[in-house]
Amino acid sequence: MAAETTKGLPRYLAPLPRRVETVALRYAWVIVAINLVGTAFGFWYYLPQFRLEPVVAWPVVPDSPTATLFIACSLALYKLGRPNEYLNVLAFLGCIKLGLWTPYVLTVFHDAFLATVAAPPPVALLLGPRLASDAMYAFLFVSHLGMAVQAFVIYRYSDFPGRAILVALLWYGFNDLVDYFVPIVGTPHHTLLPVEPIVNGTVQHVSPEHELAAAGAVTLTIVATVLAVAISRQKGVLMAN
Repeated sequence: MAAETTKGLPRYLAPLPRRVETVALRYAWVIVAINLVGTAFGFWYYLPQFRLEPVVAWPVVPDSPTATLFIACSLALYKLGRPNEYLNVLAFLGCIKLGLWTPYVLTVFHDAFLATVAAPPPVALLLGPRLASDAMYAFLFVSHLGMAVQAFVIYRYSDFPGRAILVALLWYGFNDLVDYFVPIVGTPHHTLLPVEPIVNGTVQHVSPEHELAAAGAVTLTIVATVLAVAISRQKGVLMAN
């Protein structure tokens, strides 16, 4: 179990008020349930892309649902008294990276998303197509920001060891590689973007849209890793003192 050393962390590493962190951990099972529901929704959202991708690429396709599954497992194991540092850091990097990458592309490609994003059929029936589309856009934006926020409770029970940071960096670095640069098979596997058309079942990774999405992903992988390393070092200093 990680030592309680977060009181001395600088604000840029511990942006949430400590009271909010404490309440979140007290009700961690609720957060676990929310993330599991979000994971199920995320896999539903990726169904059209699963139909386009070869089966061998499926493990690297559902980026956000994998991150929410990681943090659900991380929190659950913490509450059960069996925390796993690899899951903790995978969850931290994933929720920071995907929690911010999605709002980034939603903003950069705002018009295309608003014109194409589709809500679940019951929601569209209830609200009407236009309002349902706007609501879905807002939900994707806010829920992914929530992913990034919840990452900042993990350091309350994790020491962010170097070996776990390395594993997480390798995983998300590999994701960036196959998502944007060197696909496992076929074309790159990043989340479908409405600015990249699908022709005869193949995604057309057009420029500069593809490069803009890649730049955001790679940058956020680096930022999340730097944050994890900084937290690890700062907690080490606090524990030594």
